[in-house]
Amino acid sequence: MPRRLRIHAPGGFYHATLRGNHQQAIFHTESDRRLLNAIVARCLDTYFVRLHAYCWMTNHLHLLVQVSDQPLASFMRQAASEFARAMQIKMSTTGHLFERRYHATLVDADSYLLELVRYIHLNPVRANIVPDPGLFAWSSHHVYVGARKEPWVTTDFVLREFSTDRARAVQAYRDFVRSVPTSDIGGELEQSVDRIGILGSDEFKRRMQCGASVPRQCQDLAALLQEASRRFGFDVATLRSPVRDPYLTKVRAWIAHQAVTRRIAPLAEVARSVGRNEATLREAMQKYPQEIE
Repeated sequence: MPRRLRIHAPGGFYHATLRGNHQQAIFHTESDRRLLNAIVARCLDTYFVRLHAYCWMTNHLHLLVQVSDQPLASFMRQAASEFARAMQIKMSTTGHLFERRYHATLVDADSYLLELVRYIHLNPVRANIVPDPGLFAWSSHHVYVGARKEPWVTTDFVLREFSTDRARAVQAYRDFVRSVPTSDIGGELEQSVDRIGILGSDEFKRRMQCGASVPRQCQDLAALLQEASRRFGFDVATLRSPVRDPYLTKVRAWIAHQAVTRRIAPLAEVARSVGRNEATLREAMQKYPQEIE
């Protein structure tokens, strides 16, 4: 059977799953899952990926991620290979830990984002492991309800869909998770995924199959430079100048991050617009994370 086409949409949301080889267990101790947490957190920074939800089941993984200008495959390969190598050393084996390829679905966030977060967090309930997602330790549900802090998980984007007030948003999220019978969760999601691996409206699928990127909040990189100019008090010419001022470096990092996460432009285009190279911008984005939120 031919491999399914991978579609890369900068700024796009993907539901990624990865299964143990022959559906065998991936984890054997709690420390194994903690190790995966550490590896995933590090790889998120390396590839500028945002993780909006996760669930580490015994023999498979669920992730809801938002990519930058780099394809999802780069992040998935790195995280999976690092964890697999660590487990091979621990178990004194050379066999495959995971199936050779992960499964990924490009998601229309406007229509399915909340449903997908609920679907991921209710995995252990559907599997009859626990009666409530709060009783399963290894998912981002705990971060959403404020029971645990994991800075590498991004919750603000989803919670703002419920309310701009965080307390109200958390309660609305709780109600949403409980609002339908567990047996009904996932049916529409699974039936709506087409053979290419896109979950969304017909129009969204058409755009993705034609190679278009996901909808952008702003189509013009020049407008983003003007926004940065007003926000930080620099004219655009200064932003593009060869001046190596530390504060200007932070501003350029902010521009790069906004361009990628708001789907305005890939990093290579941003680099050209501010007179820098990609490597320089990546380094700045890693060095000044607090300035690019």
